[in-house]
Amino acid sequence: MSVARGRHPNVSAPDSGSPEIRTGWAGGRPPLDPELGAVLASLPPGSLAGVDLEGIAALRETLAARVVARERIEAFGVHIEDVGLTSFDGAQIALSTITPTGVRAAAPCLYFIHGGGMIAGTRMLRADALAETAVEFGLIVVTVEYRLAPEWPYPAAVEDCYAGLEWIVKHASPLGIDPEVLIVQGASAGGGLAAGVALMSRDRNGPRISNLILQAPMLDDRNTSTSSRELHADAPWDRQSNLTGWHALLGESSGGPLTPSYAAPARARDLSGMPPTFIDVGQVETFRDEAIEFAARLSGSGTPVEFHLWPGAWHGFDYTAPHAAVSQLANDARHAYLRRAITDASF
Repeated sequence: MSVARGRHPNVSAPDSGSPEIRTGWAGGRPPLDPELGAVLASLPPGSLAGVDLEGIAALRETLAARVVARERIEAFGVHIEDVGLTSFDGAQIALSTITPTGVRAAAPCLYFIHGGGMIAGTRMLRADALAETAVEFGLIVVTVEYRLAPEWPYPAAVEDCYAGLEWIVKHASPLGIDPEVLIVQGASAGGGLAAGVALMSRDRNGPRISNLILQAPMLDDRNTSTSSRELHADAPWDRQSNLTGWHALLGESSGGPLTPSYAAPARARDLSGMPPTFIDVGQVETFRDEAIEFAARLSGSGTPVEFHLWPGAWHGFDYTAPHAAVSQLANDARHAYLRRAITDASF
């Protein structure tokens, strides 16, 4: 694991242009991994521009275009079923179950919460990777269509995700799920929502989560860390995008003193009683420092934590550029953790 170093106070971030691929460190943001830097350099000009409120619709279109067709997902050997449930305020939301053909009874469950900065994405984002995981590990995946900001500000998204968790436990028997192996995984905004759901379940004496997997989680609305200030259209999900996502979710209160911990889990004063947790994050991304701090605080509260900081990696590298060596390491580490979580009930 490499240790990320912060920006020197007299070094300014680049305003635009192609990402710089550096092999050494000279006091600015950490250098990009050469393979991953080459991927960013190959993108069309303007691809890394920050998302503002007017750009939310375009981001939604971009992420929707990345969703793999259902017939291709089912070709992995899974069956997809869509179901509806009622959320905390009476709204109807959707879930999808991804079940491998011939899965054994009392299978473990992976509850996946998608990313998209709180403002974009759908429950089928990354569903192709989820189907592969379901088949490889013999588990049932459930993924939730939580409501997006700004149309639906806090607490809609996290409450929708919590309603999905309760639905899984209530329907565990007919679904063939072992409720003792209920792993909650989230990527990016989904990682923040997964942590928020775990806090809710702890505080409400709700369903027991056996393990938590947080991929580059979006945890802190304050945007005061070094890494939250480093990126300006030179890597995915820069400072502008992050400010937009949090403002859409929380409005004018974003970054203020009254943000609830269920919205921004980094705000939680007490992290005791959380499930064993895996956290990983890239070194060249906005969420780096908040993920490091959250992992340290969880560990200090007595929670078993596995943490990885991937050198030179930008946000979403592991899925978007799976061919890169560091991406393969990251995916292997997460799969190894998932295997241990499934096979060792005491883990």
